[in-house]
Amino acid sequence: MESIETGQLIYLVVLLAMVGGWFLMQSREGLNKTLQYAAVWAMIFVGGAAAVGLWQDISRDARTPQYSVAGSDQIIVPRARDGHYYLGLEVNGAPIRFVVDTGATDMVLTQADAARAGLNPDELSFLGRASTANGLVRTAYVRLDEVQLGGVTDRDVPAVVNEGEMAQSLLGMGYLQRWGRIEIAGGELVLTR
Repeated sequence: MESIETGQLIYLVVLLAMVGGWFLMQSREGLNKTLQYAAVWAMIFVGGAAAVGLWQDISRDARTPQYSVAGSDQIIVPRARDGHYYLGLEVNGAPIRFVVDTGATDMVLTQADAARAGLNPDELSFLGRASTANGLVRTAYVRLDEVQLGGVTDRDVPAVVNEGEMAQSLLGMGYLQRWGRIEIAGGELVLTR
């Protein structure tokens, strides 16, 4: 219940009241039909207003920028609603979305993201091992020709490709340590070189 904001709770209560009111109005036989129709239209109006309010919340989140560049050497990343920080990097020219994971040792690519970046997972040697929350997985060590975030480009970046199932690539400390300063404050992740 912590993740539900007060505004969302109000919208849900209004929608519940609308539906409950509709059933109440349908079960009462003694009310004038005009009054019933007026109540139905009022409920439709209130439901429409609640839907517009919810849509504004959804679209506001979709419009939230992924990150902003402050000067040539600073990236500011807002925290997502799920509490994580997400960054889109260009890896070998391909856009790849990462979740920032300071608990991960390396930059870890899913097999699909590795393929997007020009690496063929079928040709990789999965000789490494990594201990994850899902258990032990095999990994393949790779070197990425180019990784770009904002105006900053790094070359010859070490990374691993995970042989197991992963929902998303991880941006671990292997890449983050290239930034001179990593700070999390006020719902923002700030990377500074």
